[in-house]
Amino acid sequence: MNTSADYRPLLSIVVPAYNEEATLAEITARLLAVPNVGEIVIVDDCSTDGTAAIADRLAAEHPAIKVSHHPANRGKTEALKTGFSMTTGQIVIVQDADLEYDPAEIGDVIAPIVEGYADVVYGSRFLVRKASRVLYFYHYLANKGLTFFFKPVHEHQHDRCRNLL
Repeated sequence: MNTSADYRPLLSIVVPAYNEEATLAEITARLLAVPNVGEIVIVDDCSTDGTAAIADRLAAEHPAIKVSHHPANRGKTEALKTGFSMTTGQIVIVQDADLEYDPAEIGDVIAPIVEGYADVVYGSRFLVRKASRVLYFYHYLANKGLTFFFKPVHEHQHDRCRNLL
Protein backbone atom coordinates (compact mmCIF):
# COMPACT_ATOMS: atom_id res chain seq x y z
CA MET A 1 0.00 0.00 0.00
CA ASN A 2 1.31 3.46 -0.90
CA THR A 3 2.00 5.46 2.25
CA SER A 4 2.26 8.90 0.65
CA ALA A 5 -0.12 11.55 1.98
CA ASP A 6 -1.82 11.95 -1.41
CA TYR A 7 -2.61 8.26 -1.89
CA ARG A 8 -6.23 7.50 -2.76
CA PRO A 9 -7.41 3.91 -3.11
CA LEU A 10 -8.90 3.00 -6.46
CA LEU A 11 -12.18 1.55 -5.19
CA SER A 12 -14.40 2.41 -2.23
CA ILE A 13 -17.45 0.25 -1.58
CA VAL A 14 -20.33 1.64 0.49
CA VAL A 15 -22.49 -0.98 2.21
CA PRO A 16 -25.72 0.36 3.73
CA ALA A 17 -26.96 -2.18 6.27
CA TYR A 18 -30.16 -2.52 8.23
CA ASN A 19 -30.80 -5.80 10.08
CA GLU A 20 -28.36 -7.77 7.91
CA GLU A 21 -26.78 -9.91 10.62
CA ALA A 22 -27.32 -13.07 8.53
CA THR A 23 -25.43 -11.79 5.47
CA LEU A 24 -23.03 -8.98 6.49
CA ALA A 25 -19.98 -11.15 7.22
CA GLU A 26 -20.39 -13.13 3.99
CA ILE A 27 -20.86 -10.08 1.76
CA THR A 28 -17.89 -8.38 3.41
CA ALA A 29 -15.67 -11.43 2.81
CA ARG A 30 -16.69 -11.38 -0.85
CA LEU A 31 -16.02 -7.65 -1.10
CA LEU A 32 -12.55 -8.01 0.39
CA ALA A 33 -11.76 -10.37 -2.50
CA VAL A 34 -12.73 -7.80 -5.16
CA PRO A 35 -9.67 -6.58 -7.10
CA ASN A 36 -8.62 -2.96 -6.46
CA VAL A 37 -10.77 -2.58 -3.34
CA GLY A 38 -9.19 0.02 -1.08
CA GLU A 39 -11.89 0.41 1.52
CA ILE A 40 -15.29 -0.88 2.51
CA VAL A 41 -17.56 1.54 4.35
CA ILE A 42 -20.37 -0.15 6.28
CA VAL A 43 -23.16 2.12 7.50
CA ASP A 44 -25.37 0.49 10.11
CA ASP A 45 -28.73 2.27 10.02
CA CYS A 46 -29.68 1.57 13.65
CA SER A 47 -30.22 -2.15 13.18
CA THR A 48 -32.10 -3.97 15.89
CA ASP A 49 -30.32 -7.29 15.39
CA GLY A 50 -26.59 -8.06 15.64
CA THR A 51 -25.56 -6.11 12.53
CA ALA A 52 -23.79 -3.34 14.46
CA ALA A 53 -21.66 -5.76 16.48
CA ILE A 54 -20.74 -7.76 13.37
CA ALA A 55 -19.75 -4.56 11.54
CA ASP A 56 -17.56 -3.47 14.46
CA ARG A 57 -15.91 -6.91 14.63
CA LEU A 58 -15.20 -6.86 10.88
CA ALA A 59 -13.66 -3.39 11.14
CA ALA A 60 -11.44 -4.55 14.02
CA GLU A 61 -10.28 -7.54 11.94
CA HIS A 62 -9.71 -5.72 8.63
CA PRO A 63 -8.06 -2.28 8.38
CA ALA A 64 -9.78 -1.67 5.01
CA ILE A 65 -13.21 -1.65 6.71
CA LYS A 66 -14.71 1.52 8.19
CA VAL A 67 -17.98 1.59 10.10
CA SER A 68 -20.51 4.27 10.94
CA HIS A 69 -23.58 3.81 13.13
CA HIS A 70 -26.72 5.91 12.82
CA PRO A 71 -28.27 6.57 16.25
CA ALA A 72 -31.75 6.26 14.70
CA ASN A 73 -33.05 4.60 11.56
CA ARG A 74 -32.76 7.25 8.86
CA GLY A 75 -33.27 5.15 5.72
CA LYS A 76 -31.09 3.97 2.89
CA THR A 77 -30.57 7.39 1.30
CA GLU A 78 -29.14 8.82 4.51
CA ALA A 79 -27.01 5.71 5.00
CA LEU A 80 -25.60 6.22 1.50
CA LYS A 81 -24.92 9.90 2.16
CA THR A 82 -23.07 8.99 5.35
CA GLY A 83 -21.08 6.32 3.53
CA PHE A 84 -20.20 8.57 0.58
CA SER A 85 -18.90 11.23 2.97
CA MET A 86 -16.48 8.67 4.46
CA THR A 87 -14.99 7.38 1.19
CA THR A 88 -11.59 8.31 -0.18
CA GLY A 89 -11.54 6.14 -3.31
CA GLN A 90 -11.29 7.34 -6.87
CA ILE A 91 -14.28 5.12 -7.73
CA VAL A 92 -17.21 4.59 -5.37
CA ILE A 93 -19.78 1.83 -5.75
CA VAL A 94 -22.73 0.71 -3.61
CA GLN A 95 -23.18 -2.91 -2.55
CA ASP A 96 -26.26 -3.81 -0.56
CA ALA A 97 -25.58 -6.18 2.32
CA ASP A 98 -28.36 -8.61 1.41
CA LEU A 99 -26.46 -10.67 -1.21
CA GLU A 100 -28.90 -9.71 -3.99
CA TYR A 101 -26.02 -8.61 -6.22
CA ASP A 102 -22.82 -10.56 -6.73
CA PRO A 103 -19.67 -8.63 -5.75
CA ALA A 104 -17.76 -10.63 -8.38
CA GLU A 105 -19.49 -8.43 -10.98
CA ILE A 106 -18.00 -5.20 -9.61
CA GLY A 107 -14.91 -5.56 -11.79
CA ASP A 108 -17.07 -5.67 -14.91
CA VAL A 109 -19.12 -2.69 -13.75
CA ILE A 110 -16.13 -0.42 -13.12
CA ALA A 111 -14.04 -1.65 -16.09
CA PRO A 112 -15.10 1.23 -18.39
CA ILE A 113 -13.87 3.72 -15.78
CA VAL A 114 -10.64 1.87 -15.02
CA GLU A 115 -9.89 1.53 -18.75
CA GLY A 116 -10.53 5.24 -19.36
CA TYR A 117 -13.67 4.82 -21.49
CA ALA A 118 -16.08 6.43 -19.04
CA ASP A 119 -16.23 8.86 -16.15
CA VAL A 120 -19.33 7.28 -14.64
CA VAL A 121 -21.17 3.97 -15.01
CA TYR A 122 -24.81 3.32 -14.16
CA GLY A 123 -26.06 -0.18 -13.50
CA SER A 124 -29.44 -1.65 -14.27
CA ARG A 125 -30.78 -5.10 -13.66
CA PHE A 126 -32.88 -4.74 -16.81
CA LEU A 127 -30.22 -3.55 -19.26
CA VAL A 128 -27.77 -6.39 -18.69
CA ARG A 129 -25.67 -7.36 -21.70
CA LYS A 130 -24.52 -10.58 -20.11
CA ALA A 131 -26.68 -13.55 -19.28
CA SER A 132 -28.91 -12.68 -16.37
CA ARG A 133 -31.11 -14.54 -14.00
CA VAL A 134 -34.65 -15.23 -15.13
CA LEU A 135 -35.80 -13.59 -11.91
CA TYR A 136 -34.91 -10.16 -13.30
CA PHE A 137 -37.11 -10.82 -16.33
CA TYR A 138 -40.03 -11.50 -14.01
CA HIS A 139 -39.25 -8.31 -12.05
CA TYR A 140 -39.31 -6.40 -15.32
CA LEU A 141 -42.68 -7.90 -16.31
CA ALA A 142 -44.14 -7.24 -12.87
CA ASN A 143 -42.96 -3.61 -12.93
CA LYS A 144 -44.43 -3.06 -16.39
CA GLY A 145 -47.72 -4.66 -15.34
CA LEU A 146 -48.03 -2.62 -12.16
CA THR A 147 -47.19 0.57 -14.04
CA PHE A 148 -49.82 -0.25 -16.67
CA PHE A 149 -52.56 -0.82 -14.08
CA PHE A 150 -51.74 1.96 -11.63
CA LYS A 151 -50.65 4.77 -13.95
CA PRO A 152 -54.27 5.64 -14.94
CA VAL A 153 -55.26 5.71 -11.26
CA HIS A 154 -52.30 7.96 -10.42
CA GLU A 155 -53.02 10.29 -13.35
CA HIS A 156 -56.69 10.49 -12.33
CA GLN A 157 -55.74 11.36 -8.74
CA HIS A 158 -53.19 13.89 -9.99
CA ASP A 159 -55.85 15.59 -12.13
CA ARG A 160 -58.26 15.72 -9.16
CA CYS A 161 -55.56 17.32 -6.98
CA ARG A 162 -54.69 19.85 -9.65
CA ASN A 163 -58.38 20.80 -10.01
CA LEU A 164 -58.58 21.45 -6.28
CA LEU A 165 -55.77 23.98 -6.49
